[in-house]
Amino acid sequence: MNTPTIRKVIATARLLVQLNRNQVSARRGVILSGASGTGKTTALTQLGRAHELAIRKRYPRDGNRLPVLYATVPPAATPKMLAMEFARFFGLTFPTRANVTDVVDAVCATAAHVHVDLVLVDELHNLNLGTRSGAEASDQLKYFAERLPATFAYAGIDIESRGLFAGTRGGQIAGRFVVIPAAPFSHADNGEKDAWRDLVGTLESMLRLHHHTPGTLTALSEYIFHRTGGMIGTLSQLIRGAAVLAIEDESERITEELLALVPIDFAAEQSEKLTTPAKPSSRRRRVP
Repeated sequence: MNTPTIRKVIATARLLVQLNRNQVSARRGVILSGASGTGKTTALTQLGRAHELAIRKRYPRDGNRLPVLYATVPPAATPKMLAMEFARFFGLTFPTRANVTDVVDAVCATAAHVHVDLVLVDELHNLNLGTRSGAEASDQLKYFAERLPATFAYAGIDIESRGLFAGTRGGQIAGRFVVIPAAPFSHADNGEKDAWRDLVGTLESMLRLHHHTPGTLTALSEYIFHRTGGMIGTLSQLIRGAAVLAIEDESERITEELLALVPIDFAAEQSEKLTTPAKPSSRRRRVP
């Protein structure tokens, strides 16, 4: 998928990768922040995909390169838990008694060997700087950023309101990272309606239903917008769910009636009640 947020994330990160290439310390990074379901993880993984394809095109014969590292911050993360997430990406295993220094050294050595130059860290909101372990995990992430010659891209829910930019630690992050907001799609003007219709059309083009007529879903884009609240996550769930139902009932096509049968998340249901225009009531003609 290609949305305005994804385009901005990729363009910003690619520029930062160039700027950080010969930077010894204080490298710049990007943070993708927004509500749940606004496509943050999608944008982060699309960034990783675009960067890896570009690097493999540049070094087609270097099969040992692994330019992108992807990790998720676990809930109530500690420094060792965070380091183990990085190690798990490489398939590194350690004995139970291994200390965090051993894990970090192995991760950094492996990352240098495979030429990692982009590190993607998802679920950043799981870092709670109000606790000692959370603050130490944040320091561990900063230490990785200092040791690895790479650009770091983070994604999380409403990062600005979670205290990540507060205090001395937060000041360092705020001074080094570009924040890109991720928000639901809007239907305020024709340009935004066209962008939403294009996104629906992209998902529709991926369908492999035998009897589905192309353009059916784009024609229903306004209905789908009100049904999903403009959330990419809900949109994906709605269309994939309808495709499953179309296969099960052997109709092999998606209709508005079939879309109405797909359950959606509570937030989208509430948005649908607030944004869906009321249907005009039809008056019955009196018989004289």
